[in-house]
Amino acid sequence: MSRTIGTVTRGVRAPIIRQGDDIVEIVTKCILDAQQDVGFEFHDRDIVAMTEAIVARAQGNYANVDQIATDVKAKFGGDTIGVIFPILSRNRFAICLRGIAKGAKKVVLMLSYPSDEVGNHLISLDALDEKGVNPYTDVLDLAKYRELFGYEKHRFTGIDYVEYYQQLIEEAGAQCEIIFANNAKAILNYTKKVLCCDIHSRARTKRLLKAAGAEIVLGLDDILTSPVDGSGYNENYGLLGTNKATEDTVKLFPRDCQPIVDAIHDKLLAATGKNIEVMVYGDGAFKDPVGKIWELADPVVSPAYTQGLDGTPNELKLKYLADNEFANLSGEALKQAIKEKISAKDGSLVGKMASEGTTPRQLTDLIGSLCDLTSGSGDKGTPIVFIQGYFDNYTAE
Repeated sequence: MSRTIGTVTRGVRAPIIRQGDDIVEIVTKCILDAQQDVGFEFHDRDIVAMTEAIVARAQGNYANVDQIATDVKAKFGGDTIGVIFPILSRNRFAICLRGIAKGAKKVVLMLSYPSDEVGNHLISLDALDEKGVNPYTDVLDLAKYRELFGYEKHRFTGIDYVEYYQQLIEEAGAQCEIIFANNAKAILNYTKKVLCCDIHSRARTKRLLKAAGAEIVLGLDDILTSPVDGSGYNENYGLLGTNKATEDTVKLFPRDCQPIVDAIHDKLLAATGKNIEVMVYGDGAFKDPVGKIWELADPVVSPAYTQGLDGTPNELKLKYLADNEFANLSGEALKQAIKEKISAKDGSLVGKMASEGTTPRQLTDLIGSLCDLTSGSGDKGTPIVFIQGYFDNYTAE
């Protein structure tokens, strides 16, 4: 009988990770213990993935508000800073904002509207249409924004992020001025020193501001790129990818992840005899159709992975073959024809009709999304994910 199960994804429970823990040993042991508990067999190209959070926790990659403030003040001079295009998040940005504000005399906070970069809405598109506001050209001050839209609260959190961010800035001891605009250059009417807080569009934002005459242009990826007063750091991403740890500290995105995934790969190879792929993952890359939130607030889905996870899928669309090339076949003849077609496919199907409709994304982005949905973000207690059969196809028995 042909195999009836394809891809299998398992969330693997792990102990609570603390600073200084041996993450390589823990992840390897958790996978081997899970195999003993459940009784599955290991195969080449199985996948072990772990959240970026447990890697960063083991590294002790944390920073507090004062350390952020020290770096911001050193790089901007401690006067007025334009803080533009932040995401609206208590978890992702609020503690960073407290540190930024503590390192400045005044913060001019420029919020994109109607939503932030990852889809958290301040107001709806319908509200913009009703008020006749053009988000591409119109720059609103706080008074005008309140006159037009009042006090809108986030659909899921129930927070007015405009009011919340203003309070955070003022409680940190800085003056606060808030404007709403989508053209990065609008901030230059208020200050020539700008901290770009967007994630995936940050390179363009920096380029536009520098070309327009800004004096200092940095991004979140330029803050805490090296230790400050004993802080954690990330040389590549700075404060990008941080999460709230306490009311005064953030956990930074993990650093030096490649040696970790390689070491886990080698330990599993020695223990199982199988070539098991390994990756670190953060946010998945998908969009919530209800809240309109694009999940990817990390700078990348996967900061490190073994070589076998590089590239994109190379798959044929089975329904295309069934409806077109083999439309005259059915039953066992159709099954055999499709299997032969899959076995004969060449190294790249890019641009070929038989692959149309397959997902043209990086493997690590697809697998990371699968892992993020499996592990969740709450109390499941499964920060390690074990995947089997991901690279199998219809020919696998």
